Amino acid sequence: MARVTVEDCVTRVPNRFELVLVAAQRARDISSGSVITVERDNDKNPVVALREIADATVEVDVLQNALVTGLQKQPEIDEPEEDRELTLAEQTWPRGAGERAIDDEIADDMLLGTEEDGDPIDADLPDEAVAAADFDDDI
Repeated sequence: MARVTVEDCVTRVPNRFELVLVAAQRARDISSGSVITVERDNDKNPVVALREIADATVEVDVLQNALVTGLQKQPEIDEPEEDRELTLAEQTWPRGAGERAIDDEIADDMLLGTEEDGDPIDADLPDEAVAAADFDDDI
């Protein structure tokens, strides 16, 4: 009887491997006390599950969702997103094409070694200190 039942089930679940998984899920449900929707006729739980799938007395989509949920290692939790202000790092990284960060000009000035008024940072230092600083950078 089980072989004929499998052939009837293929019309509902075309993939035989998926059919095995869905029928196994339904057999586990029956073992855990779920109500049987067809007559048992001295059949074991896997055969009853296949007969239920063939007779369309159970929803295959519900069984598939239960199967996926049972196999997940971490359950999906819908958490609301928090409204908060972005930090400077989040505002500047990553940036979209053509988009400029709020403090790009200040960052550019720091990288180029200029102050807010456009003068080089080391302009106020004597030439010897600038030469010493350049020498220390080479080491």
